[in-house]
Amino acid sequence: MYAHRTRIRADFLLVLIAIFATACGGGGGSRTPPPPVSNNVEWLIPIGNVFDGGPGKDGIPALQSPDFESAATILTVGSNELAIAVKHGATVKIYPHDIMDWHEIVNDGPANDPYVLSYCPLTGSAMAWLATPTDADSSFGVSGLLYNSNLLLYDRQTDSIWSQMLEISISGFRIRELPERIQLLEGRYGTLRDMYPNALVMTRNTGFNRNYQNYPYGDYRENASLLFPVTSVDQRLHPKTRVIGIRSGSGIDADTVTKAYQLNGFGSTTLAINDQFQDQSIVVVGNTALDFAVIYDRELADGTILTFTAIDNDLPNILSDDEGNVWDAFGTAVTGPRAGEQLSITRSYTAYWFAWVAHFPDTEIHFNLVGS
Repeated sequence: MYAHRTRIRADFLLVLIAIFATACGGGGGSRTPPPPVSNNVEWLIPIGNVFDGGPGKDGIPALQSPDFESAATILTVGSNELAIAVKHGATVKIYPHDIMDWHEIVNDGPANDPYVLSYCPLTGSAMAWLATPTDADSSFGVSGLLYNSNLLLYDRQTDSIWSQMLEISISGFRIRELPERIQLLEGRYGTLRDMYPNALVMTRNTGFNRNYQNYPYGDYRENASLLFPVTSVDQRLHPKTRVIGIRSGSGIDADTVTKAYQLNGFGSTTLAINDQFQDQSIVVVGNTALDFAVIYDRELADGTILTFTAIDNDLPNILSDDEGNVWDAFGTAVTGPRAGEQLSITRSYTAYWFAWVAHFPDTEIHFNLVGS
């Protein structure tokens, strides 16, 4: 267990009080408690490390089929603001962090092929999963619970609890179920817009009264303080260093192996790293100046293992290979003999260092930029 409770600063508490009041609808509304954490219910994680985040179940309201505007016309998103891009079918949608900070979950996609995008502002992690269209209600909500400061979702069909960063249902009817992932890109909005200028961008027309232009957690993104205890601490990096990590196994296995690459280690030009992770050949590609990184499997369905070289200044194309193919940021071959083929996604995503290593202790650090 965590050796010492993380120091919670008074200014954060004031911010949280304001957030919780807003999230719960203001004065006079009653708080809906999160699902009970009980020894009589099976959990895949220690229930002593599950915390009530404060606003209650659905106190932070998930969005359902939000409003979008063309990237060519929207004016409310700054080029340097972080955002998340999801490509589902032929459509690319961009979800700005400043909205996700206040809602954390978006249920989106066509009725016959829905998906859920989640973003946890406390851990800096984003995830996109396919939902189940055959369910009476395939949507997800914010449970009000946290594990290692990270968002625990619940599905509205069965009320099962899901860990965002472990990517598994950890309690309830669907316990041990693994969601099917969708590749996403996270980076500066200007980068994502330059990659996909025809993308649709989620607007602030959400139906909720939120101060989207203000980040709700003060200077949390820069300082070393945490708001909730975590199960392990690793001081090799600043707690809020953004890393892209990759893991083996289900995430809850005792033999899970992990590796992390700091986003500030790629440099001002796009860098491709042909790496070996366990028995998997991977390519890690990122650009510190553009604030993005992704990890794909280098082995194709026919057994070919490609060797990649980074492409600079040709967004969304970021990779070429030893066969003469060019690949875009979503891992699709756009030209060459394999045009139209898709690189396989990996168990990887971006998060704050403290959150990654709390979920996956003893992570190897690739760049080893100590103290960054």
